[in-house]
Amino acid sequence: MNSKSSAALDISGLSAGYDRVDVLRGIDLTIAPGEMVTLIGANGAGKSTLLKAVVGLVPPAAGTVSLFGKDITRMSPERSVREGLALVPEGRMLFGPMTVEENLRLGAHTRDAEEFAAERDRAFELFPVLSERRTQSAATLSGGEQQMLAVARALMARPRMLLLDEPSLGLAPRIIAEIFAALETLRTGGLTILLVEQDARLALRHADRGYVMRTGSIALHGAAEELLANDDIRLIYLGAWRGEGE
Repeated sequence: MNSKSSAALDISGLSAGYDRVDVLRGIDLTIAPGEMVTLIGANGAGKSTLLKAVVGLVPPAAGTVSLFGKDITRMSPERSVREGLALVPEGRMLFGPMTVEENLRLGAHTRDAEEFAAERDRAFELFPVLSERRTQSAATLSGGEQQMLAVARALMARPRMLLLDEPSLGLAPRIIAEIFAALETLRTGGLTILLVEQDARLALRHADRGYVMRTGSIALHGAAEELLANDDIRLIYLGAWRGEGE
């Protein structure tokens, strides 16, 4: 990367937390346009808090966040969406009584009817099962279909950068494969992606680069293949290394 101004996302010295207790301490992280970068680490390391701080759900105590060269450090979540950020939160946060199409329409609140129809059709191409379920309430969908809907809803705002928090959590391997295939399609189409994922091996096999978080700070970062080959990462985050699975 030539300069920070060319970054899709540039986080510098970011500290943030809850009730005056810092969860994040001096985070530095940079993502180039079109990259898929994963953030791995143990539960409680601060991964979800970092995503929330980026989109404005958790106010920073120090540091800066820039999106494609624009300072968004203290923007509201609503403004960050307008600037091109979209978050798929852990737990999906769908509106259960509402239909698939109604949930998608909520994600497109910044778009007119024609723009919504175009983005909805793109989402249905990405996840065909949602087109079949368009009149069903979100609560009646399977867990995998709900995750697809959560991703599709985020895409309705046509973001320049997508943040995902644990998209594979609790899903069957076949559904996980479908979701990651969709992420690859989005990345190929130019979307920049920051991914928090419980399955570190899966995430690193799809990502360009990875950052390892430990107790609120970045412990290590590098190319995904380098992190997969790192014995310490294998031991701590990928399970004890005995040569299996290669």
